[in-house]
Amino acid sequence: MLTLPNLLTLSRILAVPILVFLLWRPTPIDYGITFVLYCVVGITDYFDGYLARAQGRISRLGQFLDPIADKIMVAAVIVMLIASRKMSGEPIIHGLHIIPALVILLREIIVSGLREFLAPLNVSMPVSALAKWKTTFQLVSLGALILGGAFPGELWVHNVGLASLWAAAALTLVTGYDYLRIGLKHMD
Repeated sequence: MLTLPNLLTLSRILAVPILVFLLWRPTPIDYGITFVLYCVVGITDYFDGYLARAQGRISRLGQFLDPIADKIMVAAVIVMLIASRKMSGEPIIHGLHIIPALVILLREIIVSGLREFLAPLNVSMPVSALAKWKTTFQLVSLGALILGGAFPGELWVHNVGLASLWAAAALTLVTGYDYLRIGLKHMD
């Protein structure tokens, strides 16, 4: 049951408290360390699924933990980027940029609820190619926002993060609607 893919997934979950701790302390070196850890965690997200499929070791535990690990990490990083302060004193995600962050968080809660509702009905909601792009934009946006904290003078890094956050939110709305449409067909 504790195969390499599952261990990689568990490592992502165990890395979340470390990411939160590092984002709590807003110094450029902490953001730099956080960015490296975030990249390693993001890479394990790719490799756990790849290895599970390549080795024929897709397990129920992995299918259960993988989406949870993703949601925990994304939610924790978004919350911390709203709470963390740049050297200037303003939050990393602030103002209107909180809207795409909330869209992403709310969609994750809704889709999780839909999956839970549909599971006893044996209705699966497979991950679409568009949802994978959404995840990619999320990972890039949060990574760029963390990296922007490491290089406070490089405003373009922060702007790439914010633009990617908006793109991720747009894809989040589209994929969230797709999942909701599937779920509504099975409700009385």
